[in-house]
Order: sequence, then C-alpha cells, then structure tokens
Amino acid sequence: MRQGKLVAFPTETVYGLGADATNDKAVAGIYALKGRPTFNPLIAHVTGPDMAGRYVEVTPLAQKLMDAFWPGPLTLVLKRRKDCPVSLLASAGLETLAVRCPKNKVAQDLIATADLPIVAPSANTSGQISPTTADHVKNDFGDRCPFVLDDGPCPVGVESTILLATQNPPVLLRYGGLAIEEIETVIGPVIRPNSDPTTPQSPGQMKSHYAPKTPLRMNATSADEGEALLGFGPAPEAVLNLSPRGDLTEAAANLFAMMHQLDNGRWKGIAVMPIPLRGLGYAINDRLKRASYKKDE
Repeated sequence: MRQGKLVAFPTETVYGLGADATNDKAVAGIYALKGRPTFNPLIAHVTGPDMAGRYVEVTPLAQKLMDAFWPGPLTLVLKRRKDCPVSLLASAGLETLAVRCPKNKVAQDLIATADLPIVAPSANTSGQISPTTADHVKNDFGDRCPFVLDDGPCPVGVESTILLATQNPPVLLRYGGLAIEEIETVIGPVIRPNSDPTTPQSPGQMKSHYAPKTPLRMNATSADEGEALLGFGPAPEAVLNLSPRGDLTEAAANLFAMMHQLDNGRWKGIAVMPIPLRGLGYAINDRLKRASYKKDE
C-alpha cells in the first residue's frame, strides 16, 4: 500500500478494495479497476476517532456517534480539514470526506501497520454484487488484484450505514449494516430524504447497483418458470433461503453470498420473497431495489 498498490481486505461488512487515500495515483487505480464513476465518492477507513480527526472536522454529533458505534458499520460524512492530505479524487470534488472505523481485526491491523487512511469501496466491478468472501473478489478481479487478504466470510454482509453528520439532525445517505433505529435511540430522529443519484454524496446512491447479471425481482410470493426463488422465512420451495427463521441479521449476512450463488447462468431470473421494512430490512430492501433497477424505468 505504501508503494501505491491495491490490496483487497476484509471488513465486518464486505471486502474492500483498498489503497493509500493520500496517493492520487493509487486512488485513481481503484476507479480504473472497478470501472467506477469518478463522481462517486469513496470512504476513508481509519483506526478510530483520533485518526479520523486528522482528516475531517469532528462535530460534537459525530463524536457522539463515534463513541457509540465505532468500530462498526457506520460511516460519517464530515467536512474535510483544510490541511487534509486525502486525495480530492476520493471526495469526488466535494468539501466533505466519508470516514469509517471498521470492526474487523485484519482491517484494523492493516490500517495501523500502514499508518495510512485507506480508501476502500467494495472489491468488485462497479455496480455488481458486493463480495463477502475472498473468493468473490478473486472470481471477479482475478490477477488484476494480486493482493487479497482472506479472513473468511463477512459477518454483517451489507455495506455500512452512511450519515451526513455535518449538521444536526444528521441526514441518512445510505441504509446499511447498522439499523437506523439503533442510531435514533442514541441521538434522536435522523432525516431520511430521497437521494439524488445524479450527484451522490456517498457510495451506494446510484439507482443501479449491487446487481447480478441475472435479472432480479423483489417481493415475489413464488418463482416463475425458470426463476430461482430466494426465500425469507418459511419457504420450502426456495432454492436458497436468506433466513428460514425470518431473522433480518442472518438475512443481511447471507444476501450478497446467496446472490452470487444464484447468479450462475442456470436461472433466467432471481425472485426474492418480501423482506420486512424494519431494522436491517431497510438496508436489504435498498440493495434489492438497486439490484433490480432497469435502466428504462
């Protein structure tokens, strides 16, 4: 990483494609390898609040959120410090920077040993299914990403929740692995606006994202001919089941892995049973909505 090379590594959410956040060329290499639009910002990963404070202005609200939920699946978008060394490309031209402190020990050790902020979007081709195992990364990138740290499956399984914390109350930019209800028990109500995918302030705001090659449809009660049914709750007819007992945490952890399994060319479509809109169900439905988006809609 100090040499400007890319390293895929695990976090508790998904595997990230990491680079030295202060190296313009390395950051550009992430966009090039992923085929990611350069107006889509990246998240800088740090070891904790003290390290974050080197790069962003930590508001009292942000400090409260960090104290409550870091390390963990919460990203905060804050104003860049005037002396912030992080590449402007990582901020996509904005005056803000997204920062997160991952819970995974391998990720923490990597950041601490490199002594660098590490930008790390999901380690997959842009817009496709996010990786929750090292094999997902290797199957997607092959030799184009020669460095992959393998720490097994990611336990959370969906990307971090993102809040714009430059104001109070904060604005939800992306549902993710930390339930919004948990956040609201600590800081009170969070603003939940409709995002504008043409000018994203954070990752995960594009209309089409996390998409398998196989067409996917939501809220299915059964599978049509040639489709695979991805179940939730009791569903003996399902090819795979996100959580037979209807547990949203288990479903989030399984979501991308099972989408990878069904996206194998065998099925003409993937039909996903309804997921309740509560807790992590918001994040799961958000990913499914973007995965099922058709450009002519």
